[in-house]
Amino acid sequence: MIDESGFIKKLISKEYQDEAFKKLLDLYQERLYWHIRKLVVTHDDANDVLQETFLRVYKSLPKFKQNSTIHTWMYKIAYHESIRFLENNKKRDHASIDDISEKYLENLMEDDFFEGNDIQLRLQRILSKLPEKQRHIFQLKYYDELKFKEIEAIIGVNENTIKTSYYAVVKMIEKNIESVDLFIKETE
Repeated sequence: MIDESGFIKKLISKEYQDEAFKKLLDLYQERLYWHIRKLVVTHDDANDVLQETFLRVYKSLPKFKQNSTIHTWMYKIAYHESIRFLENNKKRDHASIDDISEKYLENLMEDDFFEGNDIQLRLQRILSKLPEKQRHIFQLKYYDELKFKEIEAIIGVNENTIKTSYYAVVKMIEKNIESVDLFIKETE
């Protein structure tokens, strides 16, 4: 564990900033990549969003108020950068929610870096059908193993609402995982 307040002082000091930022990258780059990857799906998109995230972190460090841990603060930035990316793609592609869900799954199945088995594909199919915020809540809790309080700080939704949403998704997954069709149906 690092002394967070001392580390943050180094991050905002001109003398130690480069060295401290390299350490920050070492500590959080992989975790944030996977956090972003679950939201935007593809490797290339995750790398793009990760770069934007670290640029925003770097520019925003002097304004970091330390109301939360640096970990939670960076996850919040990564979350919002991912949402911004997804929103821009929706606007650019003029796609419906159903189209985006199918595209999400197609991208995942075509991604060379996805190494999932049938159960993971079934889970992703279920997640692709969820409303975006509900899917994100599930991903933050299940994959990133964040506490409900941290998720509240990241996405700005009441902790009790987050709990209700998460457990509803878990129940739905448990009920439906075996009956999910793995293959995307071709439309004519």
